[in-house]
Amino acid sequence: MSNFLKVLITFAFITCISGCAVFMAADQPDKKDVELFKVGTPRSMLLAEFGLPTVTEVREDGKKYEIYSFTQGYSKGAKAGRAVLHRTADVLTLGLWEVIGTPAESAFDGNKMAYEVRYNSSDLIDQVVLLKRK
Repeated sequence: MSNFLKVLITFAFITCISGCAVFMAADQPDKKDVELFKVGTPRSMLLAEFGLPTVTEVREDGKKYEIYSFTQGYSKGAKAGRAVLHRTADVLTLGLWEVIGTPAESAFDGNKMAYEVRYNSSDLIDQVVLLKRK
């Protein structure tokens, strides 16, 4: 068997077994627009960006309160850049990078966040409280 064929087979094998960190990087949660959590933002814009709130209630003051819990992720460019970095490191280290890359991607899985929002009678935000930021 020629050296070229051995290298080609080795490269194909490494490409097949490596890549967990690559896929993990590409599959990280998307970045959400937390700038929407400000006084005056319509409820409909929050629903479009964050989906349904985890809690909705009308309190004694007659106002609607909601809690939005989500994982703040990464921009598409950041996710693509990380995936390219992992793929390149996999190839250059013949797959050994996965020992570092996979745990790293597990650790950098976004920030858990929660906001409490109060609305006025027109369903516009009139108060925002940051409850949790990992």
